[in-house]
Amino acid sequence: MTPAELSALFLVQLVAILGMCRLIGIVARRCGQPQVMAEMLAGVVLGPSVFGQFAPAWQSALFPPETKPVLYCVSQLGLALYMFLVGLEFRIELFRAQFRRAAAVSITGMVVPFVCGALVAAWLLQSPGQFFTPSVTNTQAMIFLGSAMCITAFPMLARLIVERQLTGTALGTLTLAAGALDDVAAWCLLAIVLAGSDGSSLAAVWTIAGGVIYTAVTLGFIPLALKPLSRTVEQTGRLTSGQFAVLLILLLLSAWTSDAIGIHAVFGAFILGCAVPRGRIVQEFTRKVEALVGTLLVPLFFAYSGLHTRLDLIATPSLWLVGAVVLLAACLGKGVACWAAARLTGADSATALAVGALMNARGMMELILLNIARERGLITLELFAIMVVMALATTLLASPALEWVYGRHTRAAGELEPAAG
Repeated sequence: MTPAELSALFLVQLVAILGMCRLIGIVARRCGQPQVMAEMLAGVVLGPSVFGQFAPAWQSALFPPETKPVLYCVSQLGLALYMFLVGLEFRIELFRAQFRRAAAVSITGMVVPFVCGALVAAWLLQSPGQFFTPSVTNTQAMIFLGSAMCITAFPMLARLIVERQLTGTALGTLTLAAGALDDVAAWCLLAIVLAGSDGSSLAAVWTIAGGVIYTAVTLGFIPLALKPLSRTVEQTGRLTSGQFAVLLILLLLSAWTSDAIGIHAVFGAFILGCAVPRGRIVQEFTRKVEALVGTLLVPLFFAYSGLHTRLDLIATPSLWLVGAVVLLAACLGKGVACWAAARLTGADSATALAVGALMNARGMMELILLNIARERGLITLELFAIMVVMALATTLLASPALEWVYGRHTRAAGELEPAAG
């Protein structure tokens, strides 16, 4: 395929993805689901699970293998930009006020689902070769499934909180903080598994130590380094193209650094957003990129992930039984445990239920983790498909649960629980 042909097909793919996102979005809104859920499902519909079943030749022609790296690169850029915007709106002072509760929810949301996942893995290991590849040890299998249960749909969670206008509330800050901590821990656990499969423990040590160092350096140095730039923007009232480019360069370097560490690019972007001084600089950057990122770039990330999802592999009653057990363990280990932790640390009933529902969503971060495991030869396609169903089901439950807890008219920050120490 020539560069001109690749470019033309890429434009057609954009039309198909955005069009499908909007069509499914109409139905999703009527079912109480946010636009982000429509974007997740759009990728599945356009992929081998639906479109590929009814028109495999057309699906292969629209999304040939040689175009997928282009979609991947653009989608990663969009995701990094979006998580940077989320970080810009993250209120550090509210997180400090919520620290005790966030730590409790985060630790509970890691330990309990990890144990549930490890127990399920021990059960699945009774069928050698069906769910984990022969090269994977029992310990690696248990750590992997435990980390997969720990994961939270951090980008989806962030977008759902933004869409529901919960970003500056105690609930939004608490859930984002706990979700971020949980996902970092899950990526560190995955690094341990991958290091074990490579026969080296250095990769795991590098990931954990590198993540701590990166966060400390970014939160400690970037606010001081950007203070002159922020002061200039406050004085002039605008962000020039040169200043905008400086922020973009910092964003790209941060995303690359966290990806090189082995966590994921989204966390580098999010931490950098948290470190940028608040004020006019945040308002101007958001104004310049928010519409493009939310409307065009982020849907590509969710759609790209959905294109690699295959739900047709769960073809027997025994596999569906395994899927039901995995889903039950996921909901009990994450949703119920986080609800209990929030309740025991003083959250009211509505906030605790909302935290449990939001933390239980896995979304595309789960799919990223699963794709890494599949590509590295840790799990079979059957377990991959089962875990995808779990990720989609827990994500579908999040928005209706939140709507049930708060209702249609309780999204303004003043109507939600204030920050508590």
